[in-house]
Amino acid sequence: MKPASTLLLCVACLVLSPAASGQAKSTYPVKPVRMIVPGAPGGLTDLGARILSPRLAELLGQPVVVDSRSGAAGLIACDLVAKAAPDGYTLLFGFSGPLVIVPHLNESTPYDTLKDFAPVALVATAPYVLVVNPKVPAKLVKELIALARSRPGKLNFASGGVGTGIHMAAELLNLSAGTQIVHVTYKSALPALTAILAGEVDMMFIGLTQALPHIKAGRLRALAVGSAKRSPAFPELPTVSESGFQFSASGWYGVLAPRNTPRPLVTKLHETLATVVGTAEVRDRMTANALEVEHATPEQFGAFLRNEMATWAGVVKAAGLKRKGPL
Repeated sequence: MKPASTLLLCVACLVLSPAASGQAKSTYPVKPVRMIVPGAPGGLTDLGARILSPRLAELLGQPVVVDSRSGAAGLIACDLVAKAAPDGYTLLFGFSGPLVIVPHLNESTPYDTLKDFAPVALVATAPYVLVVNPKVPAKLVKELIALARSRPGKLNFASGGVGTGIHMAAELLNLSAGTQIVHVTYKSALPALTAILAGEVDMMFIGLTQALPHIKAGRLRALAVGSAKRSPAFPELPTVSESGFQFSASGWYGVLAPRNTPRPLVTKLHETLATVVGTAEVRDRMTANALEVEHATPEQFGAFLRNEMATWAGVVKAAGLKRKGPL
């Protein structure tokens, strides 16, 4: 090719690139979008994705298929999205465990949360609630901590598995309060909840959605929420930090795309999701399930992920939880 022709071609590419990007944004999507959920069907993460998907599909003009993939503490699902084509047709409806906790527990993880994903939107938070079996003689967080300090290694807490958010919340409480409450792990949150209801364990952190019916029925006693501020779903319940401990732990849910997804597509997805979570129908369904709607830009979500990674890296190290070999 002649030099003049080459120059003209380069200029044409520079001129047309923004138009091409805009065209990609305006035409996307032209086929169904798959939203991968790292968890089993019927769980709270799956529920969150299904609350969003009908309205998201309506606004995008294409079906949004929720595809729940359990296994390896969510690593399988996250890795699938990390390695997917960056074309906006494979998204992750992610949460804390496989994205910001498990990577610090394992010697190796098949993806890098901060490098292999493009944050799209933080859409909801889910407060953890600290509950005890009614036989435990504590009605306040300070009373529970005093009891645990007087009986080191005697009280225990349940979780739905090593590295889950509810496990790490209890480890954070141990570190913040200087207690030695012993971890008893179960296969998932449901058998852990069954165990505390039966009096087999003393306490646990659990999602407010799952705990509320049992709290209202008197089968569990709620002491505090783990979030930084009180929950609108249970405003009379104080936070753990109100008892004087440095503590903040909540579940959260966000949408991520594979890295190198074109910025116009990320922007379109973010704007569409912002509209979705702003609708009364979606807000009402989230509120009914004790989910608090969030609206963070991709940049804010990215900063949030970096902060979460740093927080849980510190907890894993301080608690000596890092393990050797794969999950």
